[in-house]
Amino acid sequence: MSDIDDFDLQDFLPYLLNQAAEASSLAFHQIYRERYGMLRTEWRVLFHLGRYGDMTASDIATRAKMHKTKISRAVSALEDRRFLTRSRRAEDRRQEMLSLTAAGRVAYQDLRGEAQRYNAEMTQALGVTDARMLQAVLRRLGGIG
Repeated sequence: MSDIDDFDLQDFLPYLLNQAAEASSLAFHQIYRERYGMLRTEWRVLFHLGRYGDMTASDIATRAKMHKTKISRAVSALEDRRFLTRSRRAEDRRQEMLSLTAAGRVAYQDLRGEAQRYNAEMTQALGVTDARMLQAVLRRLGGIG
């Protein structure tokens, strides 16, 4: 075995994607944490309910590609803050339908506006052409389109 390790972590795509995700989401993270005391999984659950309407935790897990345990904790935290409610589905009493409350809809609308502003700033910093290309590549990598 050679003493020289030619593997460069700085060129490893999963590492680069993770670093870029952390760096790019840090400022937005500050907004939802300071305004609403939310963690990342909580705002993601809030955003899915705000964007797509009432859903089950399983629906969110599938769409968001998040582990159901993390979603369950986020749902409990959002319920404690009175941002969502749970109700048993009539056709399957084992499943709970999650719905935003009025306070949850207000928080969603507020953070949605902040997300749009933040996205516009990032797009401007990258340039429209590069931002669209990056979006397309990331969608492809994520299996979104």
